[in-house]
Amino acid sequence: MKSLNDSLPPTMSGGRAAGPQASPKDAPKASGQAAPLRLGLPKGSLEQYTLALFARSGWRVTLSSRNYFPDIDDPEIVCTLCRAQEMSRYVADGVLDCGLSGKDWRLENQSDVEVVADLIYSKATPSSARWVLAVAGGGPYGQAADLAGKKISTELPGVTRRWFAERGLKVDVEFSWGATEAKVVSGLADAVVEVTETGSTIKAHGLKIIDEILTTHTELIANRRAFEEPAKKAKIGQLALLLQGALRAEGMVGLKMNVRERDIAAVVANLPSLNAPTVAHLYQTDWLSVETVVASKSVRDLIPALLDSGAEGIIEYPLNKIV
Repeated sequence: MKSLNDSLPPTMSGGRAAGPQASPKDAPKASGQAAPLRLGLPKGSLEQYTLALFARSGWRVTLSSRNYFPDIDDPEIVCTLCRAQEMSRYVADGVLDCGLSGKDWRLENQSDVEVVADLIYSKATPSSARWVLAVAGGGPYGQAADLAGKKISTELPGVTRRWFAERGLKVDVEFSWGATEAKVVSGLADAVVEVTETGSTIKAHGLKIIDEILTTHTELIANRRAFEEPAKKAKIGQLALLLQGALRAEGMVGLKMNVRERDIAAVVANLPSLNAPTVAHLYQTDWLSVETVVASKSVRDLIPALLDSGAEGIIEYPLNKIV
């Protein structure tokens, strides 16, 4: 397999060296000092959401338009940007110790890696995406079996071929370089397998979904040998813990309020919570301090109900992580 440098422009790759071009943080370590963790970050559709997630998790990643090696405020990590489609190959081959990529591309590449954590987000939302089988809205095809012998266009040919083969259907799967939805409209394909989050782009091209090929999301994956090294395994575990914690906090807020003892039962009855709310006595009074975590979308209805139940001094605050 080519090294990561083979996928970079000549001005960035520094020739045909095996692995990423050295950045200043890659300088040789003193004897006995552990080498930094080589972390791959996805470039492209997942990039901005991933960087925001790292910020909420406690790592500041700074991009530079001049190279593929972002700065990160952690001396134990060296970052490299590469396409999510290639990430699992580089991790499997040990060019990278770990990386964030889609489940879909790991399956497409059939990469032998350690799946450390599921990170349920896609390019624009904190949710999974779907690879779907779509055909012309007014066409003759209503189910996958109708496509036997037909041409399917997709950017995920390996998974698509295996999916049809598992169902005993022989089809002509053709790799698409993009603008896949338009292939059916222009007559270049009978059906497409395309990724979608809401289905709106599929419908906008006059297509209808007749089956689902795969549900996918972002994963934190690791090279198996790197994951056996105690120091690297611990660092990868730290990444997984805090990234998952940041995802859990999305759409959640903290609420804190004061409640008289006589009203506590009525107030608590209104509180949806991850766990039982925290209740503490205020010093030398019959007042209690109540703290809990709730879905942010429920706050507009919840606060009036809490006030009616006897709560006072309600404070709402944002959350970065729930661990």
